[in-house]
Amino acid sequence: MVKVVVLGAGNVAYHLTNKLLDCKNIQLVQVYNRDIEKIKYLTSKTTITNNLNQLAKADVYVISVSDNAVPILSKKINAPNKLVVHTCGSLGMNELKCNAKKGVLYLLQTFSKNRDIDFTKVPMCIEAQTEADLITLHKIANALSNSVYIINSKQRIKLHTAAVFVNNFVNHLYFQGQEICKNNDVSFDVLKPLILETASKVNELPPFDAQTGPAKRNDTLTLNKHYSSLKNNQLKIYKLLTKSIIETYGKKL
Repeated sequence: MVKVVVLGAGNVAYHLTNKLLDCKNIQLVQVYNRDIEKIKYLTSKTTITNNLNQLAKADVYVISVSDNAVPILSKKINAPNKLVVHTCGSLGMNELKCNAKKGVLYLLQTFSKNRDIDFTKVPMCIEAQTEADLITLHKIANALSNSVYIINSKQRIKLHTAAVFVNNFVNHLYFQGQEICKNNDVSFDVLKPLILETASKVNELPPFDAQTGPAKRNDTLTLNKHYSSLKNNQLKIYKLLTKSIIETYGKKL
């Protein structure tokens, strides 16, 4: 039985905490958060604390807080011969400043507290300093998900960057599309089947092969009509992405 303490109460920590409570062979012995009110809902399920001096004894301490807070919080943890990991995609393993063994358990998914996640499909990207610690992380990751990858710090920052492109940027483009619809009295629901089909295609086709649209065709007539209908940031975004697509498919503007 691997004993785990989770530190944090944000979106990732919330989902991770609740999933760990259901895992066999994993015992969530405690959850820490500076604001105790955010974790009081766990009182009947595990022990909670807002005092770092009262951390329970565990095999693994999972720091799941904002990127900027990881070095500061980890420096306060004194756990010789125990494993301390963070869950950040953009931080190297050595950003942990604790007196302990170090590792990473990066959950590559977008999390919102009011939306359930199928953890079996969430990629778990793990890293550790020793083979023994990697085995321990494998046990935790395998208890959470069917997708586990060994990813080092250099690879992880690149992967995190790619994730921003395919998730955060794409979602912002959804917002821009929604704004265009709203400003022209059209329901955003009309676009949802297109969104779902576009996302689904990457399961069968490489993104390069799945590309369609006026930029790929270098359809200047349609592009100019779109340009004239946009302004400010929407026009800048549209032109930048159009230029990138045209250059990707070998056609000059």
